[in-house]
Amino acid sequence: MALKDKLKNNPAMKEFVLWSLMPKGQATPRLWVRWFVNPFFHKRGKRALVRHSSRLDVMPFNRFDIGSETTIEDFAVINNGVGDVVVGDRTRIGIGSVLIGPVVVGNDVRLAQHVVASGLNHGYADIHVPIWKQPVTTAPIVIGDETWIGSNAVVVSGVTIGKHSVIAAGSVVTKDVPSYSIAAGNPAKVIKKYNEVASQWERV
Repeated sequence: MALKDKLKNNPAMKEFVLWSLMPKGQATPRLWVRWFVNPFFHKRGKRALVRHSSRLDVMPFNRFDIGSETTIEDFAVINNGVGDVVVGDRTRIGIGSVLIGPVVVGNDVRLAQHVVASGLNHGYADIHVPIWKQPVTTAPIVIGDETWIGSNAVVVSGVTIGKHSVIAAGSVVTKDVPSYSIAAGNPAKVIKKYNEVASQWERV
């Protein structure tokens, strides 16, 4: 039986291991994890840059990989506590943006300021238990290559955004967006698509 399975089947041991990695009730790992564990578990490409004031709530039991020449800007938050966060090459995660796994971001992507992409949802079914104590569910977010997401946009769990698409500022993306599309609004709707035959963008 793998160590991960043993932990799942032993609640007391699981609780102790989690406590040793981060303080109870918190999301940020302990200093020793950040200094001596994470650098050996997470991949960082050549010339990748994580700004000093960004917040990395990343643990060794899930992936946090960033590609070559990728930048995570100031005050961004990355959390892989319940799912992998994988970012491709030449991508920029803008100031104050938040990625909560499971999230996969492609190559040559731009997230503007204060974009939120969260693959996590909190359960709320039991009205006798505070929502934060209820089980969470996850569904992966996939953001395709060359996509641009405008400031203050939100991408919810389970959404796939195709290649070379644009999400307008302030949009809330609740459904998949095809490649070569422009989506806007709350909830976001596709307003333009690229017509390959005519070689131009056309309103839907």
